[in-house]
Amino acid sequence: MLTYIKESIDELKNNVTLPPREESTNLMVVVAVFSIIFALATWGVDTLLGELILLYFNSIIN
Repeated sequence: MLTYIKESIDELKNNVTLPPREESTNLMVVVAVFSIIFALATWGVDTLLGELILLYFNSIIN
């Protein structure tokens, strides 16, 4: 386990390069926009299914 951790740290120090700041910013915006769209879609589906379930059970009860 310690060997794995040491090799991971070594690889991060020697083989990993960070993208330029401008590219990182653009990618962050893309991720933020996608996250907001996905959250809104999830909220919409949840609301729709909730309403359908309410209609179904209200029709059974009445």
